[in-house]
Amino acid sequence: MWSRLIALHAQVEGRLAAAVQRGHGLGLSEYRALGFLAEAPDGELRMQDLSARLGLNQSSVTRLVGRLDAAGLAYRDLCPDDRRGVYAVITDKGRERHRSAGDTYRDTLTLALDESDDDTVAALRRAHVRLL
Repeated sequence: MWSRLIALHAQVEGRLAAAVQRGHGLGLSEYRALGFLAEAPDGELRMQDLSARLGLNQSSVTRLVGRLDAAGLAYRDLCPDDRRGVYAVITDKGRERHRSAGDTYRDTLTLALDESDDDTVAALRRAHVRLL
């Protein structure tokens, strides 16, 4: 079951990445970073918290936020109390881009799972129901 889940994950991630990039000019990690920032209080997270949520190392998140900054979707800000603390902050443009890409993400995810040709999704749904 675990290997089937990994294969399904890879397939779905590929479809999500292509759809979000093609339709909205965002990488999948960029889309998810904007989502975490949009949900955060005041639209900001410490860089290490964003790194942990994305499952990326600090260097990768620094580059990712740099790309978001260059596109006007987020920016870096220093913590006023601790000048060593760096935050990523979403902009209004970033919120709008994330919101517009959200429908594409959800529709693609639903379609990818509905079109799955093995019983992995059905087994996951059964397991989920048992856990409730």
